[in-house]
Amino acid sequence: MNFTYFIPTRIVFGSGVLRRLHEQQLPGKRALLVTTNGTSVKKYGYLETLQNELKLSGVEYVLYDKILPNPVKEHVMEGAAVAKAQKADFIIGIGGGSAIDSAKAIAIMATNDGDYWDYISGGSGKDLPVLNDPLPVVAITTTAGTGTEADPWTVITKAETNEKIGGGYDKTFPVLSIVDPEIMRTVPPKLTAYQGFDALFHSTEGYLNKKASPISDLYALKAIEYIGKSLSKAVRDGNDLHAREEVALANTLSGMVESLSGCTSEHSLAHAISAYHPDFVHGAALLAISRAYYAHFASTGAVDMRMIQMAKALGAENASSPEDFVTALVKLQKDCGVDAIKMSEYGMREDTLAQYVYNARDTMGCLFAYDRVPLSDADALRILQNSYR
Repeated sequence: MNFTYFIPTRIVFGSGVLRRLHEQQLPGKRALLVTTNGTSVKKYGYLETLQNELKLSGVEYVLYDKILPNPVKEHVMEGAAVAKAQKADFIIGIGGGSAIDSAKAIAIMATNDGDYWDYISGGSGKDLPVLNDPLPVVAITTTAGTGTEADPWTVITKAETNEKIGGGYDKTFPVLSIVDPEIMRTVPPKLTAYQGFDALFHSTEGYLNKKASPISDLYALKAIEYIGKSLSKAVRDGNDLHAREEVALANTLSGMVESLSGCTSEHSLAHAISAYHPDFVHGAALLAISRAYYAHFASTGAVDMRMIQMAKALGAENASSPEDFVTALVKLQKDCGVDAIKMSEYGMREDTLAQYVYNARDTMGCLFAYDRVPLSDADALRILQNSYR
């Protein structure tokens, strides 16, 4: 038995903790606030709350609010230029995974020369070493989906080449993460479901990953259990604070799973889809392929016990076969109203599905290496074909 445990982030979890941010030791005195071009963070007062907390802490700040739902390299470079010009000494990402992933990438480029893609491995990235430590990052998550508050990873798109690639290393872990389920109550039902399934798949992939350890397994199964118990409740009633808390904790645990184990080829395929179709929300893309993806692995006979354990964690107490996980997964999708996603509605064509397989292998092929059973290009294409509607 061998594993390494490294998660250096201080995580402050609980309803109302954003309003007590001033009690935390922040890593600087001049922050760049990174958020999306959407309205919710401003509309519901979360940005104002953060700004008030920073004033109480004696921290000056500059706002950068252009991040897209699928964040792009152009905004990473622009945000980094603002951070340099304003002499920011740390970065705060407030929002969902898009804002926090962008904050991490901006933190790298605020202290390093060149282009962000110089430091990316995969696709047209140059895989250069990051010479200077990034600025410290504070993560304030307003959604429960990516787990980015508990991992070092950042996923950015290079739009001109349709490359959506993950990056990050030990120095891009947030130094401080605020997880406040109270501010997640305003997330709409459909997005709650998409984000919750993203969190679920971080844990299911991490549990099936060849790198899984006893610690990541504990976190993964507990996250799966919380999602199974509470996601549909949070979708039906966004003000159910207990359900929000359990889904939020599942999300943070799933981020820890990503740090200790990691994702597999399912995420590579979903990222390839949204690289070409930015409006295809990541969680929805995962949902679209998930039934066929897990049915494929159930058919291999190589992960039977792990899929049975996942089925039991998801609520199928009497599970006895790997297919029982697929059944439990589809039931939860139906309970959340997200069981009928159509790839065709996002502009995907059945006769071009092979391009997504090629893109997934070219840009994030590293994740295929962590599948317990090798997934061939033919297998991956068959999964997409079986998912297409």
